[in-house]
Amino acid sequence: MYTFPFDSAETPQHERLGGKCTSLAIMTKAGAPVPPGFAVTTDAYDEVMRGTDLFENIEALLANIDINDVAAVDQASAKIRDMIMQQPVPSDVHEETHKAYDELMQLCGGEVPVAVRSSATAEDLPDASFAGQQDTYLWIIGRDNVMQKIRECWASLYTSRAITYRKANNIADEGLSMAVAVQKMVNSRTSGVAMTIDPSNGDRSKIVIDSSWGLGEMVVSGEVTPDNFVIDKIMLHPVKTIISDKHEELIPDGKGGIIKQEVDEARRNKPSLSSEEIIAVARLAKSAEKHYGCVQDIEWAIDADLPDGQNVLLLQSRPETVWSQKPAEVKYTSMGSGIEAITTSLMAQISTDRAGKTGS
Repeated sequence: MYTFPFDSAETPQHERLGGKCTSLAIMTKAGAPVPPGFAVTTDAYDEVMRGTDLFENIEALLANIDINDVAAVDQASAKIRDMIMQQPVPSDVHEETHKAYDELMQLCGGEVPVAVRSSATAEDLPDASFAGQQDTYLWIIGRDNVMQKIRECWASLYTSRAITYRKANNIADEGLSMAVAVQKMVNSRTSGVAMTIDPSNGDRSKIVIDSSWGLGEMVVSGEVTPDNFVIDKIMLHPVKTIISDKHEELIPDGKGGIIKQEVDEARRNKPSLSSEEIIAVARLAKSAEKHYGCVQDIEWAIDADLPDGQNVLLLQSRPETVWSQKPAEVKYTSMGSGIEAITTSLMAQISTDRAGKTGS
C-alpha cells in the first residue's frame, strides 16, 4: 500500500505514484534501462496528513497570500514545511518503507547510495511544467537517512517556488499529494539530457543531445556548457556537433556525497560521448517517444560501473512542454522577423523548466 517497486506487475497509477514515479514504473515495465528502485506512494503522504488539522492550517496560511510578496511567501513556505516535518510518521509507513529499502539493497548486492526524488501528483501536466519545484536528494546512504529525505520531499510540496507557481496558474492545493522515488544512484561517467525535437525551431525530425562529464546536475542547471549533438531521427547520424570546454564536473566523493572538481586538461575539450554512445542515447530517446506517443524530454546517464552496451541508462522521461503547446503553423517557423525573439523565449522557458533541479 505504501510502497510500489518500479518492476511491480501491477499497473502504475498516477494518483498513487505522481508524475516522476509513474514514468519510471512505466519505462521499467516496458523494458527500458531504468536504475532499480521503488516509490513511496501518495498513500504514505496522505496517511501522515490524515487525522490532523495540517491541511486546514496550510490553507489558512496561504488563503490571502500575495505571491508578489517574496518575503511573505518564503515565510509561509518555511512554516508549512516545518509543520509537515514535525508531524509523526505512522509506524506501518516506517516499516513498509524500511522493508522496501532493504529489498532494494539486497537486489544491489549490498548497501549502495540512492537518489530520493519528489514525485508530486501535479507534475508533468500537459499544460504546465513543475520541473525543479520540489526537492531531490542524491547519494543518500542508510535507511534512516532515506526516511528523513522522504519526509523532506513531502514538505517540499510547499517550496516557495511551488506555492507561487500553483497560485499564478490557478492550480488548487486541494487534492495534491506527494509520492517519492527511491532509486539506485547511477555512477555517471557522462550524463545529460536529450529531446526528441529541436528546441530551437521545433523540428521533430531531429534529436538534440546535451552531454558533459560526471553527474547531470551541471548540465540541467546551466553551470557548464555541454557538448551538443543534433541527430537525424530516422538515420541516427549526427547533422551537427559542438564540442564545448567542459571545465567542471560533479563526481561521487566516496563517502556518500558529491564534489565539484576541475576537469583534467585531457578531457575538457574531448567529446563526452563516443559515436556509438551518441547513437545509443538517440535510440533511447527515440524509444521513449515511441512508447509514450509524444515528443519526450529525457534525462540519461552512462554508468561507469557497467559494461559497454549496458551502460546507457534512462533516468527520467517527460513530455516536452514548450513546442507541444505551440500552434502547428508556429512549430515549424524557420524564417521571418520574429523567429529570433521566438527562439530566445523558448530557450528561456526550457531553461526555466529545468532550473532549480538537484537531480530530478
